[in-house]
Amino acid sequence: MGIPHTEIGKICIEREKVDFGFIPETAMTINIFEILPPFDVTCPTFLRPVPLKKIHFIADLNVSKLATLLRMSGIDAEISQDLSDNEIASLAYEKQRIVLSKDLGLLKHRKITFGRYVRSVYPEDQLKEIINFFNLKPHLQPFSRCLRCNTSLTPVGKKDILSRLQPKTRLFFHSFKICTQCDRIYWKGSHHEGMLKKMQQSGITRI
Repeated sequence: MGIPHTEIGKICIEREKVDFGFIPETAMTINIFEILPPFDVTCPTFLRPVPLKKIHFIADLNVSKLATLLRMSGIDAEISQDLSDNEIASLAYEKQRIVLSKDLGLLKHRKITFGRYVRSVYPEDQLKEIINFFNLKPHLQPFSRCLRCNTSLTPVGKKDILSRLQPKTRLFFHSFKICTQCDRIYWKGSHHEGMLKKMQQSGITRI
């Protein structure tokens, strides 16, 4: 009927719960219910008896800006880059990641157990939607991940990176973090205020 299984929270025949393996018979009334937020993917449910050990995502390219905002908020979010739908589904299955997408076809893959069809259009609204749906506020750690490669940032001494800093940055900033994967350096420069504003527009107050 076109509804991805990732969007279904409960299936009932009269008042009896059934799972995705149930085969309907003629003249049978089936009630299908959506997943109601907040959705805790770490707790087992009737349709998803094997929960995730932790909350982390893989985002299709059509919501790649959302993935960047999730990283900015401190949430583990991979971006699928040039992967096919089959490759995304396989990666989500192997790594036990929640798939975020606007592609209904992708979310219909059998290998994908946890996913979300992103309703909102604008990235800031998408971020708010995902935070509220998966109850991510307790997990937020803004500015703790690399925006480029999703790796957790590590504090680094100013003296250790002094030769890489521009004169004004050396003069006015003293606290820095570094990505151990791509070696990118982060600090609270002028760009920080713009990033902060985006997160506040999305309802993130734990900053």
